[in-house]
Amino acid sequence: MRGFLEILAISLFPTLEGRYAVVYGIGRGYPLWETITASSIGVLLLSLLLPLFLPYIDGMMTWLEGTPLRKLARLYLYYVGRVRKKAHPYIEKWGFWGLLVFVAIPLPGTGIWTGALAAYILGIERGRVFPALLLGGFMSMGITLPPSLGIWG
Repeated sequence: MRGFLEILAISLFPTLEGRYAVVYGIGRGYPLWETITASSIGVLLLSLLLPLFLPYIDGMMTWLEGTPLRKLARLYLYYVGRVRKKAHPYIEKWGFWGLLVFVAIPLPGTGIWTGALAAYILGIERGRVFPALLLGGFMSMGITLPPSLGIWG
């Protein structure tokens, strides 16, 4: 159970998500079914919850700009600006498919957190965001799984 919770926690962390939780679980010698299940639950939770809560986070950061936590707010706003710049060409040109590919690419700065934020910033409807995040997250796990198992390498 400890391994399952470790993998689940890693799968919820920005930039790591399910794709690197799989690598971690396999590297630690946890059972494959446990690793994939915990990582998949993390992908599902992020895909469902991030599009719902991002508007509230924006409001909170705007409010924090006038408090002693302004550095945190500015860091968030800087990150939002970076996401907008990095993801905009993909999403603007290809919409749903651009978002899906952007999330699926297992590189730092891509993934569910960044994809959800980019979709929110660019105003993509929530009904299209969830499937793109979910499928992209699973595809990213599928890309990192074979090398983790020593199948490609």
